[in-house]
Formats: sequence, structure tokens, C-alpha cells
Amino acid sequence: MFRLTSLALRHWLTGLLLASLSAATLTQAQPTPSSGTQGIYTCTDARGRKLNSDRPIIECIDREQKVLNPSGTVKAKVGPSLTAQERADLELKQKAELEERARLNEEKRRDRALLTRYPSKEVHDKERAQALAQIGVVRQAVARRVEELLHQRTAVNEEMEFYKKDPNKAPPSVRRQIDEVTQSLAIQARFIADQDAELKRVNARFDEELVRLKQLWALHSPMPRSPTSQAR
Repeated sequence: MFRLTSLALRHWLTGLLLASLSAATLTQAQPTPSSGTQGIYTCTDARGRKLNSDRPIIECIDREQKVLNPSGTVKAKVGPSLTAQERADLELKQKAELEERARLNEEKRRDRALLTRYPSKEVHDKERAQALAQIGVVRQAVARRVEELLHQRTAVNEEMEFYKKDPNKAPPSVRRQIDEVTQSLAIQARFIADQDAELKRVNARFDEELVRLKQLWALHSPMPRSPTSQAR
């Protein structure tokens, strides 16, 4: 009888020990919530109240919020949330800034190209003269053509003198020559006007470049040495 009781007691203690070990194992396996891993949000709202929370604070949505570490040091700062209009305004501002930077970069690129092409006023003056000379050559050719047409018209007019009293009796070929010469003279007149406009445009372009080039040449010209440094 005593042996049976001791054996039962031993089984009961063994079961109790196993249950305790299992409970301890399960307890160690369960993840423990880590406090403060996300940080503590803190701010002072519009009413002057200092608020703390484990998530962004609604009352401070319009102002900066600090995120603190468990030690109380600042982990991060969260800027104020923007309204739809504020976001649109910010996007417009950023777009304008990007466009301005692009404009400045393009201006710098043009300045570098301009300096490379025209390192001195002599080079710029020479190219202006060449451009104007090309227009002059074309204009001279047009002037010679106009002179030829005027001679043709004089000859046709002399022939039309025979039909002065009744121009309708003039041969069709003569009347056709008059029309052709008149149309050709009108075409050449328009061409001359175009060349005159091109002449003004070229001069205006070189004048505008010269204004900018004078500034660039002054910026990139070597600094004159002082009398003291020359003496040395």
C-alpha cells in the first residue's frame, strides 16, 4: 500500500515539473511588447498645452511635432501637415524654382558658348562684317536683276508707243511682257525689303551679343597687376 502511494506521488511530481517547464518555455517564446520603439510624439498646441502621444497628435497637425526616444532625446521632427491648397502652392513654388534654375543653367551655357565663339571684340566684329557682306552680295544681285527688268520695261514701253492711242491693239506678246516685267519688279522689291529686314535683324543680334560679351570679357579678363607687384 505504501509503495503504491509513493509511486503515485512520484508520478504526480513529475507531471507538475513538466507542466512548469512547459509554461516557462511558452512564456519565454512569447514576444514582449517593446515600449517606445516608435517614439513619443510631443508638441505644444494652439492653446499652449503640451501634449504627448505614441502617435502623431491631431491637435498639432498644423505645427511641428518632435519624436522623442525613450531617453527623452529628439529622434526626429515631423513637419506640419499641409492642406490641399498649401500643397498646390508648394508645388507651384518648387516648379518655379526648378524653372529658374534651368533658366540660369541655360544662360550659363549660352555665355560659355558665346565666349568660346567670340573670345575678343575683334573676332565678333569680323563675323558681323562677314554676315553683313553676305547680305550685301545678295542685295547687289537683286539690284542687278532690277536694273535688267527696268531696261526690259523701257524697251516694252517704247514698243507700246506705237499703240498709245489704242493700247488694246498691242500684240498679246507685248502686253504679256509688260505683265511679266511688272510682276518680276514687284517680286524683286519684296526680296529687297526682306534683305533690308535681315540686315537690321543681323545688326540687332550682334548689338545684343556685344552688350553681353562686354560684361563677360570684363569678368574673364586677367586682373591688372599693381605697380608694387610689377616692380617685384
